[in-house]
Amino acid sequence: MSRVKIKSLSNSTILQLRFLHPRFWFTWVGLALIFVIIHFPHPWRLWCGSILGKMGYYFALDRKNIVDINLSICFPELSETDRKKLNKKVFRSAGLSIIETALVWLRSPITFRNLAKIEGLEHLETALKQDKGVVLVGMHFSTLDFCAAILSSYCKFDVMYRGNKNPLIEAIMNRGRVKNFSNAIERKDVRSVIKSLKQGRAVWYGPDQDYGRAHSVFVPFFGYPTATISATSRIAGINKSPVIIFTHYRLQGDSRYRICLSKPLDNFPSKDPVLDASRINGEVEKAIKKAPEQYWWLHRRFKTPPKGKNRPY
Repeated sequence: MSRVKIKSLSNSTILQLRFLHPRFWFTWVGLALIFVIIHFPHPWRLWCGSILGKMGYYFALDRKNIVDINLSICFPELSETDRKKLNKKVFRSAGLSIIETALVWLRSPITFRNLAKIEGLEHLETALKQDKGVVLVGMHFSTLDFCAAILSSYCKFDVMYRGNKNPLIEAIMNRGRVKNFSNAIERKDVRSVIKSLKQGRAVWYGPDQDYGRAHSVFVPFFGYPTATISATSRIAGINKSPVIIFTHYRLQGDSRYRICLSKPLDNFPSKDPVLDASRINGEVEKAIKKAPEQYWWLHRRFKTPPKGKNRPY
């Protein structure tokens, strides 16, 4: 089933006999290590996360190359030296996110509320009172899982997700989603998204990844013609749901977080899906420029090229 049914998922999901197979032993060792780390004091957790990021930079060479290509497209003004420095910071941020995500998967997000300041929560609460649902436009920053779980501890919402290829990790992720959110919807299940909105719920929706040519329009993203899903405005328009931008950052020193919820976008959706997609890309750009190292540059954002152009990867 594409939607996670909350009452049907429990700890038994990760206690299946198949997960005792030797192919999962390395995953279990990693999970055990992370379980220990998340009970360390916060400065120690940060140090461990930064070590994971450094290891990723030197060993995950394919991803390192993807990050470099993405940065060269979006920040052509950077010298090779500066791009390399930013690449290292991206991996460090990704390493921190592993620990942050484990914190809210395996412990209670309420425990970490004191680390995060939320701005604009009233905008979400007011929009929900309209009973038309809310499209919570999110972005793939490395702080996503941590900050989304913190926000959901104040105001529950549904999330969209993409399954993990490792079934053990996917089971643990599902357990975390069930614990932290009202519903989890597989990213291709648009029908369930619309159903949630019609039931008056908020749904986190991330339009900042490449979903292929079929459902996309090509609009600028950092000046580069980029395949951008056009469904954001269409989904919002079906139930006339308010659209709120959800951003989140680590603050200087990495020990505190800032969660921001915008006012509902004015005149969105318009009658022009291309204009709407451009507007959403503009919001994503604006958010990235505040902390470019915290964005998830490890994904292939430009894997679907415009006709006549080659894939950059």
